[in-house]
Amino acid sequence: MDSEAACWRARGDGVRVRVKLTPAARRAGFGGVVAGRDGPALALAVRAPPREGAANEAARSALAAALGVAPSAVRLGGGAARREKLFDVAGAPAALAARLQALMGGGR
Repeated sequence: MDSEAACWRARGDGVRVRVKLTPAARRAGFGGVVAGRDGPALALAVRAPPREGAANEAARSALAAALGVAPSAVRLGGGAARREKLFDVAGAPAALAARLQALMGGGR
């Protein structure tokens, strides 16, 4: 799957990832690619509740850990109050793409 059909797009200094977040989940982890309102999205379940930004922060941390970047390299770019979110991840696009391809397979 190339980035045009995927849940992410390369940008100048990294990638932008569309995530469909399930807060307050019993089991946390990535669930592959799912259909989102605005196109394909990377499914991510977190245990944190959807209150006071807790789920957004948990998603940011999980994405950073999975992509091997510092949490400060991941910024919420849109969708703070929606289940479907855009995260901007700073780093080498080629390296991030390889890790995203692995996540898209649904590895928990």
